[in-house]
Amino acid sequence: MVATQRRGRRIMMTAAERDTYLADQRTCRVATVSADGRPHIGALWFVWDGGSLWLYSITRSRRWTQLTRDPRLAVVVDDGVEYGDLRGVELSGDADFVGEAPRTGAPCPELDVPEALFTRKYFGMEVMPHDGRHAWLRLTPDAIASWDFRKLGDA
Repeated sequence: MVATQRRGRRIMMTAAERDTYLADQRTCRVATVSADGRPHIGALWFVWDGGSLWLYSITRSRRWTQLTRDPRLAVVVDDGVEYGDLRGVELSGDADFVGEAPRTGAPCPELDVPEALFTRKYFGMEVMPHDGRHAWLRLTPDAIASWDFRKLGDA
């Protein structure tokens, strides 16, 4: 069950606004926790399938290593330059490792949708090019918060 956003209801995105926003954005920032409790943040490409955020990560990265020890992560997708244009979504929960690692393209029906979305979004192709260095992480969020400061002008 996803936690309900308590504050900022006035600027909160609707589910449809959030889904459209996440489909359109290209880069997110992913925060993981190191063994000593320090946060680590890095940028990644992603796709949103309406219920889960799919992250395509290098398996020899600090992020991957940290998530194998502690699956907790938080992700922020945001944009805007002027205060009144700021908008974004924060998602948090535990990462699930899906498919082979690293991914070489072995059949995995669970990855059919995210790979199709990812391939069209980032490569403009229909078939996922596997490089043997990346693999999939799925974040089905426990909590989602969103904001769209453009709504402040509507008040």
